[in-house]
Amino acid sequence: MKVYESDSIRNICIVGHGDSGKTSLTSAMLYDAGAVNRLARVEDGNTVTDWEDEEIERKISISCALANCEWNKKKVNILDTPGYRPFLAETQLAVRAADAALVVVDAVAGVQVQTEKVWDFCDQYNLPRLIIINKADRDNASSERTLASLEESFGRGAAAFQIPMGLEKDFAGVISVITGKAYRYEKDGSGKFKEEEVPAEYQAELAEKREKLIELAAEATDELMEKFFSEGTLSHEEMIQGLQSCILQGKVYPAFYTSATLNIGVAQVLDRIVELLPSPATIGTAKGLDPNTGEEAERVISSSEPYAAYVFKTVADPFAGRISLIKLYSGVMKSDTAYNNQTKGKSEKFGPLQTILGKAMTPVPEVHAGDFFAVTKLKETTTGDTLCDPSKPIVFSGVTIPEPSITFAIEPKSRGDEDKISNAMSRILEEDAAIKYSRDPQTKQMLLAGSDQLHVEVTVSKLRKRYGVEVLLKTPKIPYRETIRGKADVQGRHKKQTGGHGQFGDCWIRMEPLDRGRDFEFVDEIVGGAIPRNFIPAVVKGIEESRMRGYLAGCPVVDIKVTLYDGSFHPVDSSEMAFKIAGSLAFKKAMEEAKPVLLEPVMNVEIYAPQEYAGALTGDLTSRRGRLQGLDVKGDTQIIKGQAPMAEMVSYAPVLTSMTGGRGSYHMEFSHYDEVPANIAQKIIEESNKDRKQEEE
Repeated sequence: MKVYESDSIRNICIVGHGDSGKTSLTSAMLYDAGAVNRLARVEDGNTVTDWEDEEIERKISISCALANCEWNKKKVNILDTPGYRPFLAETQLAVRAADAALVVVDAVAGVQVQTEKVWDFCDQYNLPRLIIINKADRDNASSERTLASLEESFGRGAAAFQIPMGLEKDFAGVISVITGKAYRYEKDGSGKFKEEEVPAEYQAELAEKREKLIELAAEATDELMEKFFSEGTLSHEEMIQGLQSCILQGKVYPAFYTSATLNIGVAQVLDRIVELLPSPATIGTAKGLDPNTGEEAERVISSSEPYAAYVFKTVADPFAGRISLIKLYSGVMKSDTAYNNQTKGKSEKFGPLQTILGKAMTPVPEVHAGDFFAVTKLKETTTGDTLCDPSKPIVFSGVTIPEPSITFAIEPKSRGDEDKISNAMSRILEEDAAIKYSRDPQTKQMLLAGSDQLHVEVTVSKLRKRYGVEVLLKTPKIPYRETIRGKADVQGRHKKQTGGHGQFGDCWIRMEPLDRGRDFEFVDEIVGGAIPRNFIPAVVKGIEESRMRGYLAGCPVVDIKVTLYDGSFHPVDSSEMAFKIAGSLAFKKAMEEAKPVLLEPVMNVEIYAPQEYAGALTGDLTSRRGRLQGLDVKGDTQIIKGQAPMAEMVSYAPVLTSMTGGRGSYHMEFSHYDEVPANIAQKIIEESNKDRKQEEE
């Protein structure tokens, strides 16, 4: 396999809203570059970058996938990413590793909710980007409407560098505003085209769009601006120079037209990737932290520098084991060599280095600065780790993954499969940082949390298909809490005489409420030895254990302050156990007097749906005891923001799907605990007490 230097590499991620055609575009690029021998289709389940069973079955991208090809003697590393909200954590990982982005926009729908989300990711890492207006062959495709949508969302820098030759079924090719040439394509998917003169009917539009590009190019530097004002135009070379500078600065986002499924316009996109987007050498440096000082550090992106690399993703392959996908920022790394994992503080022995094309791996003897590669079966290294020369340490920042928004309880179909679930989940967690797996100490349930129901269902499917573990998904028990609204001043006294040594413990406590979120505070005000110092921890333990068992419904009691201020003891009969029981009795008496109430978790909710569903959705949210906090409109999408109790939202996903015909989505995250209305609380308490009695029987 050929080894590439930094200036001959382009690292791009392909991002966009779900179903905008990112994987189809990747397939067409790989085919045109000769990396694969056929134009694969998502519908046929044979694309290089959607190779997981779940992706083939559902016809959507779930994980970011790496591929590469050569174009005009440059290596193009391509990260194909998911576009649906449940899997955007994967997109974040890809954007973090890339040097530039292709933002794919549907020529019919224009800018959509997730288009803006992935654009924000690109802004976070200052990525230069090209815009690909895909599906120009679809019914109702519109150049004017899509460009207006782009300008409205991303500013005047989102500029057309091409003119489509026809649209919908008449889409036949593209006209370059830069070169002033037309490229007419065959419609057989071969990607073959002929270069020709621009037809007369497009000349006026070409002149208008070229004038706009000259104006944008003039804003690159003061010198170009002065020349533009004095002469009214720029030379072709000056225009190119100015536009390239503006693209790298993130001031201009060139827009191009394609039909990925018909393989029209894709070759010109590859040309522009190589010509307009930066190589790692052009970027020049990679920023991180010096682990010794905590201050910012830089590493020059050069093969002559000490090695420094970042693990941007881990794949848990059931056959190959752990596959680490790595970006080398500086230096040279070779196969069968030991390297220092700076994050873990350990040395890792690398086997063969591999280049990746979907799930196919090809050995390569060495990799130079700026390139991507993979290594299998590393023992210590995981996603987000930095590998570097210990003589010149640096640590690269990782990606902050949003907390899961929905949780399900899982139960094994077969008894005794708990260990199998844990082992399989540990593998899945290696590759999907957005999934959380835990056991709730309060409810004793195994909990699987993800960004939404689809995310959790995909994980359950992986458990079954990869690891042979069948589980049942159940609605989780709501983690209610208890607290108090009043104060109490009580005595806890335990006295028992059974012959010989008896048991004696006596304590007085004050209990009062704390602000929400303060959990538990204990204050020791014992003076004069009313209770010996060695027995006070036992009182605290008795209160703590009773607090965790709850009073109303068996839920932990939170946001309380307990002050131990008096008591008495017996020199012979007092013991730690006696004072622990006394503390427990005092807690129960205090709860009786302090007006106990039930608390429930309240969630921040954002609902995304076409505007025509807004009225029904806001009404439904209100019926779920929700509070509406705001309405936003992005294009044709209505965003409903509010808060609602978790208990009312755990089964929301299928309801939303039914109400919007599958066109709605939502995001939910924990906000705070709030008091449960009395009538609802009573039902919860009765149900909980009934369940506890059945368990005891």
